[in-house]
Amino acid sequence: MSRSTAPLPALALALLTAAGLALPGPAPQAQTVVSEHGLGAVTTISGDATDIAEAETPAEAAGRAAAAAAQSLREAIGKLDQALTADDQVIALTEVIRAYEQGQAALRDSLRRAALRESQLRADFEAQRESLARIVGVMVAMQQSPETLMLLHPAGATSTAQSGMILSAVTPALQAEADRLGASLDEIATVRRIEQAAADSLARGLADVQEARRLLASAVTDRSSMPVRFGEDPKELTALLASADTLDAFADGIVTMEKDIGAPMADFEAAQGSLALPALGRVLRGHDEPDENGIRRPGLTIATQPGALVTTPWPATIRYRGPLLDYGNVMIVEPARGYLLVVAGLAQVFGETGDVLIAGEPMGLMGGQEGPAAEFGAAFVEAAAGGSGPENAQKLYVELRKGKETLDPAEWFVMNPVMSPGTDTDTPDGGEEAEQVRTTE
Repeated sequence: MSRSTAPLPALALALLTAAGLALPGPAPQAQTVVSEHGLGAVTTISGDATDIAEAETPAEAAGRAAAAAAQSLREAIGKLDQALTADDQVIALTEVIRAYEQGQAALRDSLRRAALRESQLRADFEAQRESLARIVGVMVAMQQSPETLMLLHPAGATSTAQSGMILSAVTPALQAEADRLGASLDEIATVRRIEQAAADSLARGLADVQEARRLLASAVTDRSSMPVRFGEDPKELTALLASADTLDAFADGIVTMEKDIGAPMADFEAAQGSLALPALGRVLRGHDEPDENGIRRPGLTIATQPGALVTTPWPATIRYRGPLLDYGNVMIVEPARGYLLVVAGLAQVFGETGDVLIAGEPMGLMGGQEGPAAEFGAAFVEAAAGGSGPENAQKLYVELRKGKETLDPAEWFVMNPVMSPGTDTDTPDGGEEAEQVRTTE
């Protein structure tokens, strides 16, 4: 009986050629071990540095980054007991909270990269659905057919010998494709383990960092050794607060209330371009960018985690702290004569007018609640994977002024690439363009 289709080996070779498959070459040696911290499997690879970079999957790289970030979270929380016995609890607790937030930011970034990799893998599967279906069909047919039958060819012995040669070439290529599919599925499973372990780590550390924030507020209130450079006239400040109808007018009024604050504490102008932003978070709007109502402001609007720590980036004197108009609690500090740093939207503000703050010292805390531990961890992972911030993100407004002139904060503060800004800038092939991030790392 004649056959109208090509023999199976030739058909398999044609499919492999159409799919662009090649015979597998030598690869670096890899060994997978279980992470002691529960962040899934970690792969150790030996061989040439270039081969190692190619052998490690993006999901494995994200897994190692997530493990490192989770470790920094654990180390930060582990310092809480030590902070309670420190000579200066304010500084010690500030370091604990900031370390936790930096670990949280790093974890968010690694989760986002892992999620991007999973999306890329799933898109690849979808794009190759038809080709993969044919290849799997060939593999199933080859597995179910006796080897001797596959080698037989209706054209005779010569063609049978040729079929054997073709089959010997096809089989390794099919095996290589099967290995590739298996590796992709393993990567997706690795991403899932990373996400679950991250949620667990965040849930375990939440109560401790919340306690650290509470203790910080108490320690700032109890501390009596805060240096004071001068005291504002309460009547003058109260009158200004009552008469000012905008933040701009209030800040201008503060400038006119000249005080002899002595020699500069440091060369503030020389620090231009190197200052850390007061809080970790995502910049929603930059200098003079309109908001959803078309209103332009000269400062930065930053979305932060609930309860985020707000610190001063430079030694400064508190000129005002308290509620102002509809900005919530506002802190205005003077880092150098003629300069004012304004931060608005805090839930709590620390210190008193005239107090001198050192660089990195807490100015206050943002509002909001993270929610129950388990829900917080899961929600954090979901938001990070989607490239967005928390649903209950808080908004911090940051403005820098010289005299009565507002300055572009981007020219003064360091913008580090940790989290994306308001719009996603990922490239279609799964890579990432340079991102603008504004954090204090």
